[in-house]
Amino acid sequence: MATVAVDSAGPVAGVLGRRPPWLGWFLRRALSGALAVAVISMIVFAATVALPSDPARTILGPDARPEAIATLQGKLGLGDPIWEQYLRWLGSAVRLDFGASLDSAVPITTLVGGWLANTLSLLAVVLVFSVPLALGLGVYAAVRRDSWIDRAVVNTAVFFKAIPGFVLAVVLVLVFATSVFDILPAASLLDPNLPALAQPQYLVLPALALIAGAVPYLLRQVRASVVEVLESEYVLAARLRGTDFRTVLRRHVLPNALIPAIQAFALTLSVLVGGTVVIEVAFSYPGIGSGLDGAVGMRDLPVIQACVLVVATAVVLINLAADLATVLLTPRLRTASGTNGITGRTA
Repeated sequence: MATVAVDSAGPVAGVLGRRPPWLGWFLRRALSGALAVAVISMIVFAATVALPSDPARTILGPDARPEAIATLQGKLGLGDPIWEQYLRWLGSAVRLDFGASLDSAVPITTLVGGWLANTLSLLAVVLVFSVPLALGLGVYAAVRRDSWIDRAVVNTAVFFKAIPGFVLAVVLVLVFATSVFDILPAASLLDPNLPALAQPQYLVLPALALIAGAVPYLLRQVRASVVEVLESEYVLAARLRGTDFRTVLRRHVLPNALIPAIQAFALTLSVLVGGTVVIEVAFSYPGIGSGLDGAVGMRDLPVIQACVLVVATAVVLINLAADLATVLLTPRLRTASGTNGITGRTA
């Protein structure tokens, strides 16, 4: 009598078999990102603790008695070993409880949440204008390669990329907020009772400064990617078959040039997150960058720690999202097992 082999794994194996091949890579990539944030938090915590500042004296004021300062230091646990302080702070940070600001006594979650909302509003405006502009100019310059239009676009991008952000901010203020035109406010004094997007006059100059810094890099990466695809064998074969150039551009060039552009976009967004510090300070824009700058000036250690942790987490999430999008949009990587076949930044 014939026997039938039974798979002991049963339905479980079937469910696991339908798991996407890239899922294991993604989980490892997410874990490495979490470890990176943890390491950054250790470095930031150690650096802020090493600053010549006493939180107890900051809270009580310069005229506080030594006995009162010593008592508060004990309550805050400032005399504990640094690793105990770090673990206590990390446990609170995981619960999004960063305590209160030493300067204003306002909950840090409230402060950073408001600053982060303003920064995200500014970045949204920047991306809405910079991404289509960079994509359009990059593709157009690549199609018109080596023409005067191509040279003009590339040289203009190089020129704006070479200008430091704070210099561009000063120029914009001089041109649009002083005697030249005087049509926009020099300082972005947002009404805290209104969302930032409801006050567009305060977003124009900071957004222009960030756009001028973001577009050149993304434009050049898009141009290089499109040029590379235009020179590929399958595009040349399509042209030899008599396929219309616009059809080739739409069906073959743009989809294949999109993958490197996603990585360039992620790097641009990461740079923008860090670059907002300079621009927000230059225009007195109440975002997380200017909040961090003010906290450093006041030696407000809990606010500094929270701001840096938020920025680091944002950069890690941006890169993780870009890597995942690259894998999902590339059939060779999407069907790869684990990290086999995944190259570049996704490895």
